[in-house]
Amino acid sequence: MQKKFLILFVSIFLTHFSQAQILPEREQSRVVDEILNERFNVLLPQLMERTGIDMWVIISREYNEDPVLKTMLPSTWLSARRTTMLVFYLDFKTKKLEKYAVARYNVGESIQAAWDMQKFPDQWDALMDIISKHSPQKIGLNVSKNFGHADGLDHTHHEIFMGKLPASLRSRVLSAEPLAVAWLESRTPREMQIYPQLVKVSHDIIAEAFSSKVITPGVTTSDDLVWWFRQKLSALGLSTWFHPSVAIQRNDTANFEHLRSFSNRPKDDVVRPGDLLHVDFGISYLRLNTDIQQHAYVLKPGEGDAPASIKKAFAVSNRLQDILTSQFKTGRTGNEMLLAAIKQAKSEGIVPSIYTHPLGLHGHAAGPTIGMWDMQQGVPGSGDYPLHPNTAYSIELNSSSFIPEWGKEIRIMLEEDGFFDGKTFRYIGGRQEKLLLVKYL
Repeated sequence: MQKKFLILFVSIFLTHFSQAQILPEREQSRVVDEILNERFNVLLPQLMERTGIDMWVIISREYNEDPVLKTMLPSTWLSARRTTMLVFYLDFKTKKLEKYAVARYNVGESIQAAWDMQKFPDQWDALMDIISKHSPQKIGLNVSKNFGHADGLDHTHHEIFMGKLPASLRSRVLSAEPLAVAWLESRTPREMQIYPQLVKVSHDIIAEAFSSKVITPGVTTSDDLVWWFRQKLSALGLSTWFHPSVAIQRNDTANFEHLRSFSNRPKDDVVRPGDLLHVDFGISYLRLNTDIQQHAYVLKPGEGDAPASIKKAFAVSNRLQDILTSQFKTGRTGNEMLLAAIKQAKSEGIVPSIYTHPLGLHGHAAGPTIGMWDMQQGVPGSGDYPLHPNTAYSIELNSSSFIPEWGKEIRIMLEEDGFFDGKTFRYIGGRQEKLLLVKYL
């Protein structure tokens, strides 16, 4: 009887909150492991063949985990164990992928332990035996200048590895950056079935926060809203990969400043009628992440809508989104897309700032960086990385517009999550195309 009541309660709660079902922990674990097995067995061989790396060696120390390794651990592993070594070898002729864990135990169901501790008391000798037997042409290690995600091999382990590796194989060692980035940025069909649920939950939480249910003008502060977001996630059994932020633009003498909006903003700024609210918020669920920025206008007594000038400014940022996403073409670099979008935006009279980034297993993920707010001429390194199919992005940008009633410029800062399938770009769960309105009660 108690079990039936609990199931009914959970069902009613989730249905009331969102059509997207938030799975119990045990089911989340099952889904994560199913996705991981599919990524190993279907996606990884394709990526190794594409990058030409026939052996990928990942070495990581407990609590100093390689960012890539963390995405490969089974759901029940919260960290590496002692020194965890994974080896992936693809025979380009047979297309057969071999997976080894040079460890004391299996790493989940996909990677079997391959360390005979009686034959090789030294773990490194066991690793070298596997490498030598396969004699790979390219041995990829996670060292990278341009992507922190792909630079997870620590200095100590790199020195030991190169010292142990037979001299005849040392010339075959190279950076696994293209393979590591490809592994992190590539989204599978199963992941893209799940992603709309994450975006819907994120949108629903923002809509609730920016409503009279949560905001009482003259009482509620921006910091109250920040902690409301955190508490809401905790109550739902979700987590976030960054602390939310809430900023306010209003009819005053303060001018827009990036640092003020995102890091140096006043913490207890009281929300007033006539304010333009902005939130930067995201969730983490089933090892995927969202990153969303939206706006709301707080209605004054007697107002039924936001001022036309602010709505027009909002439409300009929507147009800037369209300009940027029209640049998405396979093979184009982040810098190429950035510069082309900025050029077109300026030709249309828009004052743009674009700082879009990949999204997926990390919030600020690996892949082509499309601008940074303080690097609008291009980003060396990560901005030179090309666009690939089946990748996700946070379309993050802003445009500046003059508001006559306020006698100053404002910035409409938007961020919505989207997917590029190789031919077209689409928003995963739609995008904000009109201001949320907070009624004055």
